[in-house]
Amino acid sequence: MEKINQITDHNWYAVYVKSRTEKKAQAELQFKEIETFLPLQRKLRQWSDRKKWVEMPLISGYLFVRIGRKEHDAVLQSNYVVSYVRFEGSAAIIPDNQIDYLKMMLQHENLEIEITRERLEPGQIIEIIAGPMIGLQGKLVKIKGKNKVAIVLEQLGYSALIEILSEDIRVLEEIHE
Repeated sequence: MEKINQITDHNWYAVYVKSRTEKKAQAELQFKEIETFLPLQRKLRQWSDRKKWVEMPLISGYLFVRIGRKEHDAVLQSNYVVSYVRFEGSAAIIPDNQIDYLKMMLQHENLEIEITRERLEPGQIIEIIAGPMIGLQGKLVKIKGKNKVAIVLEQLGYSALIEILSEDIRVLEEIHE
């Protein structure tokens, strides 16, 4: 993770919410007129008697809020918010482009996205040069199988696994340790 020093009027922050309350936290914060983003993905869930398509949070336990300084405490006063995701002692600012990429990924229903907390080794800086994720740049951390790569979303401490052909990736920079 790297600390973002650029602070504007309103920035995106990630907040931890109580278990299985992402949608309730979002509704409460929206009622307070706080801009939120909850990445949801449609998944087929199976119970003993039926199958049903449901919208599940892409990152369990997290909700994104776009706030200025005056809304900082209002977010924490929500019944469902536990705390801000912190980095180097203060609430971690999530760059706008990372939120934009999450939104862009979720617009493609046939794009399977898997989020993992797995600690991954840093590797090459890559850019996707074809397909629905064209222009996405990130740190390539793992290749899983033929069509899945992991790209780090650093401010969250997570990696996003997306399905993409290896020929649709261009290496921008090698990282040597």
